[in-house]
Amino acid sequence: MNLFGKNLALWIIIIILMIGLFNLFQGTSQRSAQAPITYSDFLSQLSQISDVTITGRTITGHYREGGNTFTTYAPDDPKLVETLAASGVKISAAPPEENMPSLLGILISWFPMLLLIGVWVFFMR
Repeated sequence: MNLFGKNLALWIIIIILMIGLFNLFQGTSQRSAQAPITYSDFLSQLSQISDVTITGRTITGHYREGGNTFTTYAPDDPKLVETLAASGVKISAAPPEENMPSLLGILISWFPMLLLIGVWVFFMR
């Protein structure tokens, strides 16, 4: 195999490893299995729900039986907290997640790896 082919194969392996590492460390908290339900089903099943966490307009929670999780999106309902409290549901709230712009977030998260690769390539020459 010529020198160009070896370099190309090495770069392909490095890129595949970097993508794998990126996917491994990104979004591990979002990988839990949460069954999406409609808001009307959520309201009809309040007697079966033990606790909810309200993050912005996203509601996640657990059922009393089995501890299965669910998620739903709430419309602007001013009586939602009253309805949940009347049903005996434990309520917690969290501020909405602030997402960085995708390109900026990728550059920030990949910068250390790109710096290491750049230093490695510099020393290999």
